Amino acid sequence: MKKLATVKVMLVLVFAITMFGCKKSSSSKGDSRATGWKINDKEGGFQFNDKFKEQETAPGLVFVEGGTFTMGRVQDDVMHDWNNSPSQQHVQSFYMDETEVTNKMYLEYLDWIKRTYPPSEDMYKAIYNGALPDTLVWRNRLGYNEVMTENYLRHPAYAEYPVVGVSWIQAVEFANWRTDRVNELYLEDAGYITRDAKLNANAEENFNTDTYINAPSLAYGGNDSITGPENTRRRVQTTASGDTLNVYATRETGIISPKYRLPTEAEWEYAALGLSEIRSYNVYRGKKKYPWDGQYTRSGKRKNRGDQLANFKQGHGDYGGIAGWSDDGADITAQVKSYQPNDFGLYDMAGNVAEWVADVYRPIVDDEFNDFNYYRGNVYQKNAIDENGKVEVLTEPVFDTLSNGKTVAVGLPGEIKQVPVDENETYLRTNFDKSDEKNFRDGDSRSSRYYDQFDDTEVDEDAMTRKMYNSPRHNVEMDSAGDMIREYDKSNRRTSLINDEVRVYKGGSWKDREYWLDPAQRRFFPQDMATDYIGFRCAMSRVGSKSKGKNKTKN
Repeated sequence: MKKLATVKVMLVLVFAITMFGCKKSSSSKGDSRATGWKINDKEGGFQFNDKFKEQETAPGLVFVEGGTFTMGRVQDDVMHDWNNSPSQQHVQSFYMDETEVTNKMYLEYLDWIKRTYPPSEDMYKAIYNGALPDTLVWRNRLGYNEVMTENYLRHPAYAEYPVVGVSWIQAVEFANWRTDRVNELYLEDAGYITRDAKLNANAEENFNTDTYINAPSLAYGGNDSITGPENTRRRVQTTASGDTLNVYATRETGIISPKYRLPTEAEWEYAALGLSEIRSYNVYRGKKKYPWDGQYTRSGKRKNRGDQLANFKQGHGDYGGIAGWSDDGADITAQVKSYQPNDFGLYDMAGNVAEWVADVYRPIVDDEFNDFNYYRGNVYQKNAIDENGKVEVLTEPVFDTLSNGKTVAVGLPGEIKQVPVDENETYLRTNFDKSDEKNFRDGDSRSSRYYDQFDDTEVDEDAMTRKMYNSPRHNVEMDSAGDMIREYDKSNRRTSLINDEVRVYKGGSWKDREYWLDPAQRRFFPQDMATDYIGFRCAMSRVGSKSKGKNKTKN
């Protein structure tokens, strides 16, 4: 009994010391380490998602852990392009589509446009027409391909085949649309948006991610019945002063996903190589020629020995092999996932269709200036602000006429109007000095043979580019009657097809020989034109940690 009494006394002493003998911690759980104030207090103040773990993998994507690799050709350059000299680059972690964007995925996009912006209305007709893939790319002067022209995009037999006939500009618009639809779903699931509002959207009331972030009350055309405090399915908190909390999601909540976009050339090449299979500790064992290990296009594994590992043109007149025992199982494109993925879990990074990437094409990669997340094509913009200090939201579509005379929508109702950055953002900066940086260190005045550092005369940026790359100058304009006037450049003095409107595409296609299957190969094509062998897939930046599930203490 004496021992028990002694233990009780000791416990009381320990409790007393704990309660009164120690100083109170400067900040308890849920308090700010900066000020000591409470975070997420029901009475108001700073609201932040402290329970966020890591970025959710968005629909269709797989995680690609970033790292260092050798970008550019590491094999013979039989074409003598000299446009892919090896350089060491580092790529941040990102996400990439598991497969190329398929006809079924693109048809969902077209269906949404048709429902939201009915082409039966003259105001919206060009939106739908501008998003349609060019199915005439299948035609050949000396070939009968009408079955693809008429069926490839819409017939269910081709549903899971990669979409083609899509220009770079159309691919970018698809990625923007996809961003909005995914974030709309996330916000609905989290209770910020009325359930099934996405099914009832129209031209006057639809969702845009940037609009929701910057002016949430203007989303869905300002319809409070969809996003307002009376209709949210979340428990809205009201402060002592009558202000409401947690009505709208912000970036701090972690719910809103980063944007879908086209991958950069460096990201695409890094992801295609899948170098993890030849990694040994912190070095790579040798080099890789294809997305798979080895120097050949056929499998050496016992289970499928001799089978082709990609869909490509084996030789003149040989697109798929001999009937009855096909070399690659396809003569045009193949259904996605028909071949084994690379080590990142990505399918068809060689063959099937070549793929658009984000970069403006230049014959060189300026690795001396930047070897981190390399990308050429930056055009910095900002939200337009009206005289009342509020963002300007488009009420009508904005169209652009392409060099081939086609019209595409580059701005839709409900989106925030974008304008180039100005001196307010560029003054005395060292990292960028203007809105359009596509020509930095290549094609701008300083790299032109006409450059005079003492001449202060302002010269048109496009004109300076053409002194480096003397490409054709086709012209399309409308006359007073509304008819299209097309002026084809017939000059025989043009020396290049390179200009600021050509984009890189990577990977071999069903129409290419084995040589182009190497992920390091790079070619270019006008951004407003399409073919039957170029498709695309989307990417998304990774926010937060470089690795997934690696929180080990470093030695």
